[in-house]
Amino acid sequence: MTEKVILVGVGLKSEAAVMAASLSELHRLVETAGGEVVGALSQTLSRYHPGTLIGAGKVTEIGDEVRARHAVTVVFDREISPAQQKNLESAIQAKIVDRTRLILDIFAKRARTSEGRLQVELAQLSYMLPRLTGAWRGFSQQVGGIGTRGPGERKLEYERRHISYRISHLRRQLEDIRSARLLRRERRLAVPVPQVALIGYTNVGKSSLLNAFTRGAAGVYADDKLFATLDPTSRRVRLPEGSWAVITDTVGFIRRLPTTLIAAFRATLEEAVMADCLLVVADASSSEAEAQQAAVAETLRELGAEGLPQVVLFNKVDLLDGPGRRDLEGRHPDAVFVSAASGEGLCAALTAVQDTLSRRWLLREIELPAARAFSLASWVRQSSQVLSQNAVQDRIRMRLRLTQENWERLQKKLASTKRNS
Repeated sequence: MTEKVILVGVGLKSEAAVMAASLSELHRLVETAGGEVVGALSQTLSRYHPGTLIGAGKVTEIGDEVRARHAVTVVFDREISPAQQKNLESAIQAKIVDRTRLILDIFAKRARTSEGRLQVELAQLSYMLPRLTGAWRGFSQQVGGIGTRGPGERKLEYERRHISYRISHLRRQLEDIRSARLLRRERRLAVPVPQVALIGYTNVGKSSLLNAFTRGAAGVYADDKLFATLDPTSRRVRLPEGSWAVITDTVGFIRRLPTTLIAAFRATLEEAVMADCLLVVADASSSEAEAQQAAVAETLRELGAEGLPQVVLFNKVDLLDGPGRRDLEGRHPDAVFVSAASGEGLCAALTAVQDTLSRRWLLREIELPAARAFSLASWVRQSSQVLSQNAVQDRIRMRLRLTQENWERLQKKLASTKRNS
């Protein structure tokens, strides 16, 4: 049976302009989690109430709405403290969930890989640990005799130790995984293929774009849901000039993404930091596109990736009318406008990626003596991408894409070979 949910939007008076959009996003999050929204309330405040976040009158109003709608859960559109949760549950007589807990629940359902599940569990336990006092308040009142402690206090301490131990264990496991990823990343960087990170707000169509770039060969799960995919997926994509790039689809961002999740998924999100280029995707059909882009930029700043080369894509342009598209193109003249559904603009997007990568991945030509071409060509392919190879009299001419570091090493190798021949 679907759980009936009441939404509560809360914000300061200075935030009134963004509250409606945030509450609409919360509606989609609840639906993604499997709940049924049966009502929504909101309140703007000059300051938050320390005991219940909202005013006493609004608490009573929410309680009345819960009973009238036969709701069992109330979801607040911001994080609430353990004490506030306890007070609200007592006054409203319903389960109280905040935005952070809701997102954690969605991540728990969507994680597929072992690393993803470990990351989500770490985030959940980090969220739960400071809330244990509220969860076991009833036990803590069962005090013992003189000089002894009650069973509730022992239970609470046991739970805290158990969760703290589990958090430490998860961090060690994730650190081992991170070390293994670093080794794989070093091996991957040794292969002459540039790395591109596909990033953006949740549900802007990143997975659909990766499928479209590979003409369906990527096989990445894509759905019209928030956080449809959490685990990073990398696929090799051919660029227009014939070279290759590895494009990695990363977890979607969202406004007020819980800090516990950013910490838990930091190792995964570091794929973006290590990329040669960021492919930043926005939803052209969304009225909140600019606000979503601001949320993405903020998360990139937290990761230290804001200075990386970027290509901005506006996906879903097939959903825009003529005036809407012209307005968007006028406000974002440097962006590329694409549609994963229709295929429009995909070649232009890959060309923009290719041009951006060319700042680091240089286009060069070399000539090898035909007599030694076989042995030297094998070494060249280990450090560069060969775009073309042609025989010219007694020599082999090759067009390459490679980094400046590899180009310098290649020149030294060829110079050394020439001296020894």
